[in-house]
Amino acid sequence: MGHGLANSSFKNPVIRWMDQRLPLFTLMHKEYAAYPTPRNFNYFWNFGALAMVVLMVMIVTGIFLSMHYTAHVDYAFDSVERIMRDVNYGWLMRYLHMNGASMFFIVVYIHIFRGLYYGSYKQPRELLWILGVIILFLMMATAFMGYVLPWGQMSFWGATVITNLFSAVPVFGDQIVMWLWGGFSVDNPTLNRFFSLHYLLPFVIVGVVFLHVAALHITGSNNPLGIDPKGPQDTLPFHPYYTIKDTFGLGVFLIFFSLFVFFAPNYLGHPDNYIPADPLVTPAHIVPEWYFLPFYAILRAVPDKLLGVVLMFGSIAVLFILPWLDTSKVRSARFRPIYKVLFWVFVLVCLMLGYCGAKPAEGIYVVLSRLGTVYYFAHFLILLPLLGKLERPLPLPTSISEPVLPPGGGAITAGATAKPMDKA
Repeated sequence: MGHGLANSSFKNPVIRWMDQRLPLFTLMHKEYAAYPTPRNFNYFWNFGALAMVVLMVMIVTGIFLSMHYTAHVDYAFDSVERIMRDVNYGWLMRYLHMNGASMFFIVVYIHIFRGLYYGSYKQPRELLWILGVIILFLMMATAFMGYVLPWGQMSFWGATVITNLFSAVPVFGDQIVMWLWGGFSVDNPTLNRFFSLHYLLPFVIVGVVFLHVAALHITGSNNPLGIDPKGPQDTLPFHPYYTIKDTFGLGVFLIFFSLFVFFAPNYLGHPDNYIPADPLVTPAHIVPEWYFLPFYAILRAVPDKLLGVVLMFGSIAVLFILPWLDTSKVRSARFRPIYKVLFWVFVLVCLMLGYCGAKPAEGIYVVLSRLGTVYYFAHFLILLPLLGKLERPLPLPTSISEPVLPPGGGAITAGATAKPMDKA
């Protein structure tokens, strides 16, 4: 072998020739085929791969749409309507992109709640979790700017309301708002910069996803039992076992996605956005997209504008320090009976906040929003730190494979028999 060529085990001469000079195939085989993964993954571990698929769909359809979109307040709405009516398969690209945003958030929210339930943010995966929260923040920024681009009524007034929030920042608030607008109101400069950033940020997300996956492959995946693999008997190569499992999950997800795209494409949107933007006509009820509603409810839960903004951004910022707030040494909620109950209470509170965010800020909805906001922050800042010191976890199995060993294959703890592991 010549000097500087890498070793390659591939038999195909073309692939081997390329791999010796740039060992991408060897790297892919190591990281995505032979990579050892816990053998007890359940289907909640599909959602990371699904998120990557949806991200690619969003980028491809977004590039297509940008070829026909005009980022100007006089033409933006009409250019979107032209895409729908005159561009070949433009309706399909737009519905894929529009509903793909909702699918992206559904998948990522399930991915996050799975991490919360199974303790995937705990040592040594703290940086992996932080990178995931950064991805969520970038997704939210990208989705907000994308919602402005059709330049309908809800686009315009949503942009006006959300950007005005920054005026609550002491001293520099008004300057920040003018910088976001590019002038004295939401107008053409605002639309242009939002379009530019909406096109750019998905590629930033791809870069952070790359770091997220790299960190995952260094620390290894968590699993439903929340214990580390003890040896080869606890792991399986990623291919073919989990590629097949992910492919099945992808098929089910695509059916669900297709139901919205082809049968209810506007179900998750707002009808006011099919009315051209009019600065002189304020909609009766300004609401963001459904995936922002819990945070919108937190924003409106307090009468003080600055405190509302702080709480809204704090509801995401608190996730950055979650690995240090949860003081329990046990990862999985399977072995934490009190935490399991609190987790489902937290899920219900998040759903309640989403419901309140879609309703007018009056009456019982304000009361429920305030109660939900108090519990949201109490869950992270009070309950989790105390629970790690007060809760008595169930006994953990000694290995991933132990709960499914045949009789005589090893002792099974009470904690393991109470909740048998999910088979891969």
